[in-house]
Amino acid sequence: MRDTGDMTEAPSRLHGGLDLGSTAIKMLVIDDDGTEVAGAQVPTPWRVGEGGTTDIVAADLLRAVRTLVDLVDAELSPFTAEPLTSLAIAGMGETGILLNADGEPVAPGFAWFDPRGLEQIAGFPAVVREEFAGRTGLPLGAQVSVAKLAWLRDQGTDLTGLRWLDLPEFVVAALGGDVALELSLASRTGLIDQDSGAAWPAMLDALGVTADLLPPLRGGGLPWGTASEAFGPRLAGAALTVAGHDHLVAAQANGTLDADGYHVSLGTAEVLLRVLEAPLGFAARQRLADALINEVRHVVPGKHVLVAGVKTGLLLRRVLHAAGIGDRAGRDALDAAVMALPVEGELPAGAIDIAGARNDDGVLRLTLHTEASPAEIFAAALRHSNDEVARLIAAMDREVAPATHSTLTGGWAGMASVRRARAEVLPTPSLSTREQDVAWGAADRARRLVSASVPS
Repeated sequence: MRDTGDMTEAPSRLHGGLDLGSTAIKMLVIDDDGTEVAGAQVPTPWRVGEGGTTDIVAADLLRAVRTLVDLVDAELSPFTAEPLTSLAIAGMGETGILLNADGEPVAPGFAWFDPRGLEQIAGFPAVVREEFAGRTGLPLGAQVSVAKLAWLRDQGTDLTGLRWLDLPEFVVAALGGDVALELSLASRTGLIDQDSGAAWPAMLDALGVTADLLPPLRGGGLPWGTASEAFGPRLAGAALTVAGHDHLVAAQANGTLDADGYHVSLGTAEVLLRVLEAPLGFAARQRLADALINEVRHVVPGKHVLVAGVKTGLLLRRVLHAAGIGDRAGRDALDAAVMALPVEGELPAGAIDIAGARNDDGVLRLTLHTEASPAEIFAAALRHSNDEVARLIAAMDREVAPATHSTLTGGWAGMASVRRARAEVLPTPSLSTREQDVAWGAADRARRLVSASVPS
């Protein structure tokens, strides 16, 4: 990031990128050359309940965003008072907010890993359950947004007349932008037919709603209106856009859009991304869904993607918590201890059993058959997630030509032990040179929104 303390003049126009992540909300500001000028992050304000239930109140989300904007404003203020020229927002999929006719939230947003909705999807009509994966490109499980909508309906929320916005679109609307859905995020809901790109009528019928639930669909990076003064003068007047689904925005930021490679994002979820020049079709989507792999729309117009997820970050985070590790120094010490072990560890085979990395809403379980150090447990978690990654790769290789290289991004990729583990299963892995791929990618989409030509 630019050393603002040595600056004697203001930078060129400023462009912001927001990343609404599962662990933290991040913001980066870049100039016309793509140089990082300022940045900050705040924790994502989830409410955590029993049994893994995790949701977010709209007011808490907006309060966190305001805090983040204030932090970035304070970093920029010593050398410029100029407002941002443009702002783009990316974020997690599946989580969204229902709005009434007055634009007011009527329910919380549910985390992608929240288990609510399993009972409801079992009650969907047979034709919906049978065709769900082929139509939507998603495996049918509690993770998809339609499961949460059905749960809310059964809890007494009348869905009639309500509108759905994914989190990035909700924040853009709160900033004063348009009420519209971005295609890559809408693809994560279970409401969209991947072949038509429009709402799937059978799914709407199963929920008891009409297509009015969905605002107009729009491609990522297109104009989304102008920011009001609601979040302060730093954002007022900025051209707004929704960048799209966080993992896809990160891949674009790294230039890993070629069809021969994996973009691997190691955050709370570990996501393997493959770019497709065209959709694979109903039958292939059904087969891929059996392996818990998505085939949905990319943020790049006309392109689709394969998205395969593993609960690696969630699993590793719980191992850290169980070991009483809550800071960077403790994590670095654990990383060094794991690297001192061989990849397979030093305990006898079967000494540690770990389950739950598979992205099918399973429960994370750890069983110790002997005493084990935190390093041995962490290493076992990495081996378990490696097994799941290898299964996903094998399933994708049955549908498309095997990838030849991979790029690792995300917070967990900063650990040497994680990179060593993934080198066992990923083709020719390399590490991203950016610390905040999603936020930078969003800022770059904002820059492109207002620039006739952008430096490569």
